Amino acid sequence: MQTDAPEPLPEVEVNRENGTLILNLSGCWRSDCGIPAFSGTVGENPKEAGIVAISVRAESVAAWDSGLMTFLIGGVDYCRLWNIEFDHSALPEDLQNLLNLSQAVPKKEDAQKTTESRPFLARLGDASVRKLSEIGEMVSFVGECFVSVISLFRGQSPFRWKDFFVVLQEVGANALGIVTLISFLIGVIIAFLGAVVLMRFGAAYYVSYLVAYGILREMGAMMTGVIMAGRTGAAFAAEIGSMKVTEEIDALRTLGISPIDFIVLPRMLALFLMMPLLVIYADVVGLLSGGVVSYFMLDIGPNIFMKGMTEAVGLPDFYLGMIKGVIFGVIVAVTGCLRGMQCGSSADAVGLAATSAVVTGITMIILANAVIDWIAAVYGI
Repeated sequence: MQTDAPEPLPEVEVNRENGTLILNLSGCWRSDCGIPAFSGTVGENPKEAGIVAISVRAESVAAWDSGLMTFLIGGVDYCRLWNIEFDHSALPEDLQNLLNLSQAVPKKEDAQKTTESRPFLARLGDASVRKLSEIGEMVSFVGECFVSVISLFRGQSPFRWKDFFVVLQEVGANALGIVTLISFLIGVIIAFLGAVVLMRFGAAYYVSYLVAYGILREMGAMMTGVIMAGRTGAAFAAEIGSMKVTEEIDALRTLGISPIDFIVLPRMLALFLMMPLLVIYADVVGLLSGGVVSYFMLDIGPNIFMKGMTEAVGLPDFYLGMIKGVIFGVIVAVTGCLRGMQCGSSADAVGLAATSAVVTGITMIILANAVIDWIAAVYGI
């Protein structure tokens, strides 16, 4: 049984004619055959040897791939470094064309990432400037939205009510499913946690206190805001970002139509109106699920649960949750639309804008919730 003979290894025969070094290549010049380094073939300092040019010939090369091109490009860089001539006129035409093509566009000096580390204070200063610039852009965007609202009340805004009702349905009725699920689970978790802890002290009756206070003041509004930030805020950023990529935003500006009035305002007003209603719905679902857990786990009937709930909370707690819902709705709309307007022109920029909208929206919601709770604690609400 015959076996294929191994391919010959790459070899370089070095000859010299006057000041020209001639390299005769032979063998198999494939990447997996062990391509030698060009500098190791001709020496480290050709100037000392009186060499003014290097000529490469490849008549005896049996087979080659990108490994040979790597060797030749290394020869070009070597000759450029020592300021000597690189003669490739004896190479086959296809090799010459590839080599010329590789040298057609010079490599940029800053093409490779530098490993030099900058001082900490310099990096901190750059990050601070970027963050201040982002805050400035957000403040400017909020100001433009406020001016757009004033223009709407004056009847000077190109507001499309048809678009508004479409967005209203999208952020309202179409969001009921996920709001129902999350609110139900939050109510169950709060009631179950309260039952496990309070049963140790014989105070299971006060589970209704915990459920009502937690749902109405905190979790109902905040979880609805987080849901809408992940669902609606990301959708706003992706929609507006896609419009920017396809240059629809630029077309509106060319026609003299403000993108804030035409695109942002309907979405902001829709969330402004629907978020309090979604918070009320989330409160009802959360309280019902907490009552179900109390009934089956602690044997607390609906009447007892309602009596305890009314003892724990009042209208100020309900109103506080509504105020949070309104503020969270504005935050979600502004952050989603802002990130969409800041979207770049590439395809992946749309995904980055949506991700940034979710992160910014949730962060701002938690921050706003902490500030509102602090103000409520100061004034005893």
